[in-house]
Amino acid sequence: MLHGKHILLGITGSIAAYKAATLCRLLIKEGADVQVVMTPLAKQFITPLTMATLSKRPILVEFFDPENGAWNSHVSLGEWADLYLIAPATANTLAKMACGIADNLLLTTYLSARCPVAVAAAMDLDMYAHTATQENLDTLRRRGVEVIEPDEGELASGLSGKGRMAEPEAIVRAIDGILARSEKKKNLSGKHFLVTAGATIEAIDPVRFISNHSSGKMGYALAGELAARGAEVTLVSGRTALPTPAGVRRVDVLSAEEMYRAALEAFDHADGAVMCAAVADYTPEEVADCKIKKGDGELTIRLRRTKDIAAELGTRKGNRLLVGFALETHDEEANAQSKLEKKHFDFVVLNSLRDAGAGFRGDTNKVTFIDHAGHESLPLMPKSEVAARIVDKIESMIDKKS
Repeated sequence: MLHGKHILLGITGSIAAYKAATLCRLLIKEGADVQVVMTPLAKQFITPLTMATLSKRPILVEFFDPENGAWNSHVSLGEWADLYLIAPATANTLAKMACGIADNLLLTTYLSARCPVAVAAAMDLDMYAHTATQENLDTLRRRGVEVIEPDEGELASGLSGKGRMAEPEAIVRAIDGILARSEKKKNLSGKHFLVTAGATIEAIDPVRFISNHSSGKMGYALAGELAARGAEVTLVSGRTALPTPAGVRRVDVLSAEEMYRAALEAFDHADGAVMCAAVADYTPEEVADCKIKKGDGELTIRLRRTKDIAAELGTRKGNRLLVGFALETHDEEANAQSKLEKKHFDFVVLNSLRDAGAGFRGDTNKVTFIDHAGHESLPLMPKSEVAARIVDKIESMIDKKS
């Protein structure tokens, strides 16, 4: 996807700026045309001469050339680029982007860009973990900025943790995927999808509840991917800290019963559904009005089955598409195949807790597609890429049903 593309590479004042040299070389090796924009402070970490030599273009730092008054137009830069990559992106630059501050050429170009924008965060672990930084990243994600997560490891401070800018090879793979997604046709325009995501919460008393470890990341990635391809998406979500994907209508619920009612209502108007939520199979038979106090003996809580949302939608699906998820710890394929048949799914996305990097909370997943024709196993990949592959399969199945 990078061959012949115009990549605007923004470099900010971070020790990780030295990686920008390798990144620039890799982009050019892939056939991209690279224009570098630097903040004034970035020049303290890597010289414009180095980047100009590698990119074979003059480096842009200031709004105009003081020698002759030539203007470096941020508007023209934004129009020229097929993708704007800021790598490294410091906490300071991310904060300014989130607030719309435009006090240098790199930031004014960001506000003018019409192309996809990606940032590769780089900072010390405490700065990255700080609430302000995380809120700024969430704000940028909601606005459609692609965030390339930093790696864990030794940092310039001497500490070790999450904050190292991703390696240049990983960044190139990430932006290749971003460009591929941005160029996909809006094949799902006019379609309406229901997506369920996250964990349900089953109250025991006003304080305690039964739940599970689902973060909702996979379901949110799917909702965002479906919306990016033109679909109207209703996301019925259990409790999560994730931002709502761009272009998605979100309905927040807590319990399995609430998710059941919201999912059925949304499915009435949908062309298909992806059942990604981790819904509790059991809920307390009675919920105490007051906090249950600790006593001397044992405590027994009677549970009853919750309503099976996927099975209910399966009975109502007609010619619509229904996709299920199966998270298993043993007899994985047999259990997924059983779900496929019993719940009338068109295909099941199976992942196993025994696979390293798969399952709850992480940013990667390793899945197998199981349908009536067989199964297809995918390698470990970011959940955003898994979502893209799932939606590819959804598109192909819709074409067959048409």
